[in-house]
Amino acid sequence: MNYSFRFAYPWILIIGIILIIVAVLLRRSGYRPTAYRYSLINALKKSGASSAFLPPLVLNILRTGVLVMLVLLAARPQLVDIQSKVPVHGIDIMLALDASASMQCFDDVQDQRSRFDVAKTEAIKFIERQENNQVGLVVFGRDAVSRCPLTLDKKILTDLIKQLELGAVNPQGTVLGVAIAMAARRLQQSKAKTKIMIVLTDGEPTPELDLDPQKAVELAKKFGIKIYTIGIGDEHGGLFRDPLFGIRAMGFKLNTQLLRSIAHQTGGRYFEARKPHELQHIYATIDLLEKSEHEATIFSTYYELLFPFCIAAASAIMLELLASLLWVII
Repeated sequence: MNYSFRFAYPWILIIGIILIIVAVLLRRSGYRPTAYRYSLINALKKSGASSAFLPPLVLNILRTGVLVMLVLLAARPQLVDIQSKVPVHGIDIMLALDASASMQCFDDVQDQRSRFDVAKTEAIKFIERQENNQVGLVVFGRDAVSRCPLTLDKKILTDLIKQLELGAVNPQGTVLGVAIAMAARRLQQSKAKTKIMIVLTDGEPTPELDLDPQKAVELAKKFGIKIYTIGIGDEHGGLFRDPLFGIRAMGFKLNTQLLRSIAHQTGGRYFEARKPHELQHIYATIDLLEKSEHEATIFSTYYELLFPFCIAAASAIMLELLASLLWVII
């Protein structure tokens, strides 16, 4: 490892040293020591005893040293490992999650969790792996809502997703194009090296409510955003449990052609999750694709040196106090 030393606040160091120099000069030019007389001293002299003190110069040097140590401490000394590598990939990610009525369906009689619950669970797992990437969330149904802007605070984001329920937005419709445009706007000001959007839906847009998806895609391309699309379910619709007739099929069909086109135009990929367990593999694949392209950015690691400098400063203060009280009877 290759280490170097630095102060996090060098301006404090400069100002502090200047003030110490000024104080020393003022003390030398105008300071007159105070003399104290004690009756005990005269008695000791009559008995033949004498005393020896440390020279004033030694005490002044010690006191100045204490001030210098305190200034160094305030400047925050650090040891820098300039060869450390940290897996920061420079990726900002917006998730667009379908919350329309069809997301209450399920796709596996062995795992009857709703598509929405499966999507929430796997989105949380994906977010928790993004330690150094910002992630945000857009939820859409009949309307689109920016539920969380880009953030590094994964706890807030995962808590928001856990609290989401179908009905948080009007579920009677699917404004896919509006959701893509809204997520693109969230990524517009991003300074990240890579900007991606992950759109998960199980249906197709509602034309009378939605923005033309092609216009939304053009906006994403303008901002340099790569879109990964995930179709959950299949073209045959989904299943739901009827309280009277048991498990029945619903006719919400997945528009695979549209989702494939959106991903292709922006340089992303289209994935299809026909069963709940497949969604986990899809998120892992997206995670791996982006990491493999943007890994190995080099950063410096900083180690704080406050503790050893605190020990040194405390030792200097104790030494100065002891020296100032030192009086030897000869």
